Order: sequence, then C-alpha cells, then structure tokens
Amino acid sequence: MLSKEDYLMIQAQLGRGVYKKDMAEELGVHPRTIRRALERGGAPVARRRRGSKVEPYKSFVDRLLKENVWNGVVILREIQARGYAGGITVLKDYIHPKRVLRPGRSTVRFETPPGRQMQNDWGEIWTRVAGRETKAHFTVNTLSYSRRFHVWAVEREDAEHTYEGVVRAFEWFGGSVEEVLVDNQKSCVVAHRVGERVQFNERFVDLGGHYGFAPRACKPSRAKTKGKDERMVGYVKGNFFQRYRSFESFEHMNRLAELWLCEEADRRMHGTVKEVVAERFERERPYLQPLPSVRFDTSYREYHVVAWDSYVEVKGNRYSVPSELCGKTVEVRITLDGRLKVIWEDEVVAEHLLRPRCEGWVTVPGHHEKLWEEAVRVERRDLSVYEEVARCS
Repeated sequence: MLSKEDYLMIQAQLGRGVYKKDMAEELGVHPRTIRRALERGGAPVARRRRGSKVEPYKSFVDRLLKENVWNGVVILREIQARGYAGGITVLKDYIHPKRVLRPGRSTVRFETPPGRQMQNDWGEIWTRVAGRETKAHFTVNTLSYSRRFHVWAVEREDAEHTYEGVVRAFEWFGGSVEEVLVDNQKSCVVAHRVGERVQFNERFVDLGGHYGFAPRACKPSRAKTKGKDERMVGYVKGNFFQRYRSFESFEHMNRLAELWLCEEADRRMHGTVKEVVAERFERERPYLQPLPSVRFDTSYREYHVVAWDSYVEVKGNRYSVPSELCGKTVEVRITLDGRLKVIWEDEVVAEHLLRPRCEGWVTVPGHHEKLWEEAVRVERRDLSVYEEVARCS
C-alpha cells in the first residue's frame, strides 16, 4: 500500500516526466496502483478495522478461563447475560489459542445398540447451597446409544440414593434398558474376584428384577469401560456447575438441573456420533422397556424391637406403634424424603414424619388405647371388710 510520502514522490516524478512504469518499479508496486493513486488524488486511506464483538468481554472471558471454565457454551451464556450480541464462533476463535494451557484427557468409548445399556456413575463437587460451601454428590445415568443422560444431586452418596438415581433416570427417559453398567461401588457390587462371577448387592439385584435389567460391572481398575458416563460426569462439572454456582437448596439445584438437561444437554451436537442428542434419543425411545406399574421402594430398611411402652427408637427419637406389637421385632422403612413406615407381616401399621429428638416423641393416641385399658387394674372391695377390722380393734 502506498504511503503519503510515496504519493508526494509520484507527483514530483510525474512533473519531471517520469513514466508510471518506472515509478512503479522503483516503489515495488504494480503500475495500476500508481494510476489509481493519481485518479484518487492521494494515497489510499487505510480502512478502519472493525472491532470484534467479543472485545469488550475479553477480560471477563479471561477471568473465567483462569477459574478453569473452558466450556464455550457456558462462557457464551455468561457473556450473553452481560449483553454480548455475537455468536459462538468468534468466541471460540478467541478461546482456541489459549487451550494449550489446559491439559487434555481422552477416554475410550464402546458403542451399543439402542435400548441395550445404561451407564451409572457418581461425581462430587464443592458448591454453594443456602449460602454455605457444600459438597454436592450427583449421580449420572447415561443411555449408551443416544448419550441422553439424567443427573440428580443429593447430600450423600449411598446405596439407597444410587437406586433412587437409577429409578429417576428410568422415569426421566420413560423406560428401562436391558442392562445397567456400574463401577465396583459397594452399593452395587459386594465382591468382584478374578475368574469368578460378580457378586452383586442383593437390593441392586432386586432393583434389576423389578425393572427388567441385568446388572453389569466394570472390571476392577477399568472404570473407563464406562467411558460415556465418565465423560458425562466431567460434562456436568464443566457445564452445569460452571453455569450455576449457588443454589437455595438441593431441591432448587435439581430443578435447575432438569431445566438445563432440556435446554442445553439434550440439544447439544454430540462430538462422537455427530448428531443432536434429543434426535438420536427419539430413535432409541421405542427400544426402551415399559416401566412397571409399581415404583421400586428405595427406602432405608432397619429392624427394631418394640419397647414395653409401644414405641420404637429410630435415629435418636421415639415413635409410637400399635400396643399389640410390644416386644415384637418390626421392620422400619425410612424414605429419602424423611417419611417413616413401620411394617409388621408385610402391612404398614404406623406412619410418621421423621423428627429430631428435640421436638419430642411422636405419638398417635390410638396406638395406646388398649395399653391404658390394661395397664392399671383396681381391686374393688366391700366396705363391710373395713367395718369388721374396726370392731376387732
């Protein structure tokens, strides 16, 4: 491009009769460039380069990257909330050169037919719940064919919540699968010895029988056999828990999670199968098994002896039961939402809400009617007995 000084030299040489071809050779440009400059009457004006739409948000994007937020969609949503009107392409162009700062990870994936398999796994992350830093445990259940998944967050990671997570996933998908692949967590696998059959937890086997799936376990130290689900745990951490960083409660967290599943996770273009997850799931849906009419009971189960006063002690407090069960061993079931059921001979004989000890014993008056009738017996005597005693004295 010609400069102002170049144009002044062209004018001077033109006045001396120098040919345009010779001027062009001296300046190292094409003769047409000289001609256009003379027609224009000056040197070309440099076009002002239009600023990128992401320019005002670069400092905020850099801050997210320093906080280890690398998911482009998450960053896009964050800056859109601050007024960004551009697309994701220009944002990715800005982020891409910086990705060398982030170590990569790879996993092995195994393809399965539709309706065949669901993979189960747990993850955990520190986040803010009700204004306090809290460790959230979340279970992820992923359909191996379509990659559609369900996530459910809770305060603890145990067998009952594992089973509840599987049930909720089936209800979310609208059907069950032929097999569920798990890691070797004790809630599902009791023993896994080389050369022997896997011994599964009895209740996990019951869960499989109820929903018609066969339990499957990864080989020891081979968790990447569940590559699809391992990947989804990372996706939840890197997307949902980066997009949302504080919650009013776990109930609030799960409401946001289901909204995010519908609006974000199900609509994503999957990098491996090169297909939108929700569209691929529609092809898998007909292969899912129908759900049973009765939901599997994921309650905690305990056994207690009813005391002489017709109460059972559960988690530090006492709850009444019918008095005819005094001295008998009853089954106590505690649901994950804090409801207590007392069962005798396969029938529910008492129901209570779980309460802390400071609120006092929980009593149903009808449970103790017979006990009070039989507790105190008063002997009736004729008054003449007392008169005879008085005469003798």
